[in-house]
Amino acid sequence: MFRTAKLSQLDEFDEIIDVRTPAEFAEDHIPGAINCPVLSDAERITVGTLYIQQSPFEARKVGAALVAKNIAEHLQTRFCNHPKSWKPLIYCWRGGQRSGAMTIILSQVGWAAHKLEGGYKTYRHDVRIKLESLPDNLKLIVICGPTGSGKSRLLHALAESGQQVLDLEALAKHRGSVLGRWPEHAQPSQKGFEGQLLQVLQSFDLTRPVYVEAESNKIGRITLPNSLVTAMHSSDCLLLDTAIEVRVAGLLEDYQHYLDDPELLVTHLQALYRFHGAKLLEHWTALIHTGDFATLVGELLTLHYDPSYLRATSTHYPLIEQAQRISLVELSGECLKKVAASL
Repeated sequence: MFRTAKLSQLDEFDEIIDVRTPAEFAEDHIPGAINCPVLSDAERITVGTLYIQQSPFEARKVGAALVAKNIAEHLQTRFCNHPKSWKPLIYCWRGGQRSGAMTIILSQVGWAAHKLEGGYKTYRHDVRIKLESLPDNLKLIVICGPTGSGKSRLLHALAESGQQVLDLEALAKHRGSVLGRWPEHAQPSQKGFEGQLLQVLQSFDLTRPVYVEAESNKIGRITLPNSLVTAMHSSDCLLLDTAIEVRVAGLLEDYQHYLDDPELLVTHLQALYRFHGAKLLEHWTALIHTGDFATLVGELLTLHYDPSYLRATSTHYPLIEQAQRISLVELSGECLKKVAASL
């Protein structure tokens, strides 16, 4: 038999090996793990089809040959230079046959290989449980303000000044609005986001404040944990007061990729059709085609984003009335650095 380890023992191993398929690994994995699949995505489908259409025996026979072949390849490549003292931890979906096969063979070689009890499923359960309780222990300070007021920029300045910062948009790879997609960056999976979020939350000193930007319960297609949203809604706030012309100038800087690709902006603006109708969308499209982006951004703020912001904050942030107000006359790095230092 092989040796097993619990999730609490992760730090005791030289390497964590995820033997699931590349697709499973890409969706989410234990932080720091490497992917050494014992079945490819296509091979797993083949074995699963045999299991259903013929018999479990036929599936295991074919699967065993594929697993043996793939483990042999890893031995000849990824693992060939590891010393006898190497101590790997191996996991699959539930800590079953895939991780068991790899653990047995590596143990036979002479390495102190262990299999993770419960596999990835145990890790996911642990993430969910901790995300339900950990936000309650945080001393959150929520940075509020309408779109373009400098919330994200202040958050970055606070991080640079040594403050604890929870940058949800960076974790979600999305700015949180209809036009908030990051150019050339896809959002992580929901599970991947939650794993990264937990890592960040666990890194905080609970005796010190944590600054976070006000968000809705969704950032793009990522849903925030209810416990975190509830904690944010009941926390103290900072309120940024920034002139609209400063906000427009800052947004034109932050969304330069849309200025470089106007047709992409036209396409993404169609999401606002249900709120504002065809006539206004046609007007905004004309502004884009004539290059009048400043007017476009100003109208988007006054007609769409600002009313939405006022509704959301008045509903969800009851302490906004007692918030410390910070007036920003510019959004330069030097200005925000001074504000961060004053906090």
